[in-house]
Amino acid sequence: MATKIHNRHDHSYKLLFSHPEMVKDLLTGFVKEAWVEQLDFSTLEKVSGSYVTEDLRDREDDIIWRVRWGDDWLYVYLLLEFQSSEDEHMAVRIMTYLGLLYQDLIRQHAFTPSGKLPPVLPIVLYNGEKRWKAAQNVADLVERVPGGLERYRPHLAYLLLDEGAIVSDPAWSDQMRNVAAALFRLEHNRDEQDMLAVLGTLVEWLKAPEQTGLRRAFVVWIRRVLLPSRAPEIELPDFTDLQDLHEVHDMLAERIKKWPEQWEERGRQATLREAEERVLENKRNAARRLIARTEMNDQLIAEIAELPVEEIEKLRAETQH
Repeated sequence: MATKIHNRHDHSYKLLFSHPEMVKDLLTGFVKEAWVEQLDFSTLEKVSGSYVTEDLRDREDDIIWRVRWGDDWLYVYLLLEFQSSEDEHMAVRIMTYLGLLYQDLIRQHAFTPSGKLPPVLPIVLYNGEKRWKAAQNVADLVERVPGGLERYRPHLAYLLLDEGAIVSDPAWSDQMRNVAAALFRLEHNRDEQDMLAVLGTLVEWLKAPEQTGLRRAFVVWIRRVLLPSRAPEIELPDFTDLQDLHEVHDMLAERIKKWPEQWEERGRQATLREAEERVLENKRNAARRLIARTEMNDQLIAEIAELPVEEIEKLRAETQH
């Protein structure tokens, strides 16, 4: 089950970040470096993420974009990480993936005008509950050795975007007009009303006809990931006919009103079941004492304990073992 949820999350996130507006807002909103202002986002272009390693194993799990940076292309390698805890050797994985990407770019002769390889920005987007503490540079995973050998220690860093840390930062602004930020806030919403408010904001931001694809990508993610994780025991409505974000928002606005009542009823039913189980166990204990201390037959014990004869026979068999 955990693998299925992981795959649903991975695929729906890939669908979201297959839209240039998500990538643009991710870079402009969370990469706080001056060179980002020099990017020509009108040139954002998704690159095939399928390339083959030397032992012919395909890697198609991550997303690669490129965007013009002056006369050169900048590649953005986006790795989506949905693990319950961080991978302490993520920096080594990133080094491997970027090596494979550069091999592919060499085969394509995708060099800069000066004949060099283009720059790549590796981003790890992590949404786990625990904060990420793993090394963000492969150099920090390699033992330091004095005497000159340290010159050969590899250095390769990645940019970590830890969603939970971002939304809990005091500097975080709920007013940021940024669809990637809205996604983070939905994932880490404070309550149902907060979730509904973010959805309302997205409906307003993504109302242009050309944003239909992104709206539907959010619908897919909401129906497959957000709501099942937000209210796993609540029966969800059929989304078959809900094709657009505003329809989902309007449906949830009505549905959420009933959630507290459903949770209260579920709590009441659980309490009732627990009380009934305690009464039943008390009857079984009384029957066990009668079996152990008297010569009564099963029929008589069943009448006294108010239990089926079959239950008494089972209890007697247990005591004899």
